Amino acid sequence: MPVRCPWAGDDPDYILYHDTEWGVPVHDSRALFEALILDGAQAGLSWITILKRRENYRRAFEGFDPVAIARYGERDIARLLADPGIIRNRGKIESAVANARVFLDIEAKTGDFGEYLWGFVDGRTQKNSWRRIEDVPASTPESKAMAKDLKTRGMRFVGPTICYALMQAVGMVNDHLTECFRHGEV
Repeated sequence: MPVRCPWAGDDPDYILYHDTEWGVPVHDSRALFEALILDGAQAGLSWITILKRRENYRRAFEGFDPVAIARYGERDIARLLADPGIIRNRGKIESAVANARVFLDIEAKTGDFGEYLWGFVDGRTQKNSWRRIEDVPASTPESKAMAKDLKTRGMRFVGPTICYALMQAVGMVNDHLTECFRHGEV
């Protein structure tokens, strides 16, 4: 049996996510937008809570189409607040709408949200060599800079810890522990 990062535990969904997605570099703007919204939805919760609802989020938020989400009004927010398949937190739902609008603004100004985000790590994965889960930081100077810039642009639920979780998930940093079989693969 392969050695994994201990956070993957024994839940089959978590193991599959760890083994196939977490830490794999993602450059696609829309996929990064989805990851950012889901990481914001996770605030105060465990990732498995969001992971098990991810398909519900994709359905409820129209495949994370930022153009559609940016047009959401009060009726859409009410629909989402009534959806038992997602976390029904008004602040998180409203932040998804606001963040979609900022996403579109960033795309209009920079040309590509993916390039914009990856610019915080100079366009390449930062490879770490953590041996213990306790050594992995909750934030870094790069995640703090990302959070500050996103907040300045008007995004919400994008603090340094959420931004670092995003960076880990989308492969901007390789935080698989050195003993984990995925460390060398990503």
